[in-house]
Amino acid sequence: MRWRPTIAALAGMCLALSTATFPAGAAGGVLAGPPGTPPGVCPAGAGYGPPLPGSSVLATKIRSGFSFLEGPVWVADGGYLLMSDMAAGTGPYNVQPSTIRRFTPPATFDTFLANAGSNGLALSADAQQIIAATHDQRSLSAYRLSDLARSTVAANYQGRAFNSPNDVAVRSDGVAYFTDPNFQRGNRSDQMSGRTSVFRVSGGQVSLVDDRLRQPNGIALSPDGTALYVGAYSENKIYKYAVQPDGSTGARSVFVSYLGGPDGVTIDCAGNVYWASGSDALVHVYSPTGTQLGTIRAGTSGTTNVAFGGPDRQTLYITSGPRNDSGLYSVRLNIPGYPY
Repeated sequence: MRWRPTIAALAGMCLALSTATFPAGAAGGVLAGPPGTPPGVCPAGAGYGPPLPGSSVLATKIRSGFSFLEGPVWVADGGYLLMSDMAAGTGPYNVQPSTIRRFTPPATFDTFLANAGSNGLALSADAQQIIAATHDQRSLSAYRLSDLARSTVAANYQGRAFNSPNDVAVRSDGVAYFTDPNFQRGNRSDQMSGRTSVFRVSGGQVSLVDDRLRQPNGIALSPDGTALYVGAYSENKIYKYAVQPDGSTGARSVFVSYLGGPDGVTIDCAGNVYWASGSDALVHVYSPTGTQLGTIRAGTSGTTNVAFGGPDRQTLYITSGPRNDSGLYSVRLNIPGYPY
């Protein structure tokens, strides 16, 4: 999820934790499926065939003319899609205003939340809150769907402000992972000593996953909860981390070397990975082993993010297009997937 690329210097860092509030588990304390899958999304024991109807698929434009769409998330209880719409930076710190737009199929658009300050969006484990990477406060935030009240999930790390949290993934037990490049930091001070990192929030504590990545961007969990995928935009690589049952991460490996700048991502119920590319306007689709299965084309430039939605979650929504003419696209696929 990117607006303007900069490359941060890298060095070693040891950080601890800060306070955070976050839902501890799924509704009623019962987890639906393994810890990677959002509750109720993927049926247990289902078998799947090829995810795409062909090796090269074309998505259909629903509407364009937005500033810069990002972070789509499907809200099943209500049947609508939310997206961040980021404008150009303003004020003395050149911080980008962001509005959350709502799309209700087949063709209704409205403003869901003005001044949200958001980029990437996800659902809380109980599906009652939107978990948002919010660059306005350099934090991870939660917006309660019932009244849009905002709370803070992660405010800082060892007293140091994050750069500009960008994208977020949430386990079905409430553990959250988010990326922190510096794309939306603007002219505010760098309190991370040039590092751009990945963090985890668990039980109210923030811990470091990795501070060696150059501009980490999209982030997603595998359906079985054993793998965390992170796109390093300025490295043109997608990394894969082993995930332990408690949410901690182990060794990382290169999932794919990616030409095009990996931006936002989603996953289907078979574990196939859908990665948006900012430079070639494609969504690149990979099997769980990293084999490329095909591509989906939306606009002609600036494809930023993807999410599954619709009543059966087999419609892939894609945000794509140039600044000030960003659009929402959709395409029907063969396998249901994650709502963010």
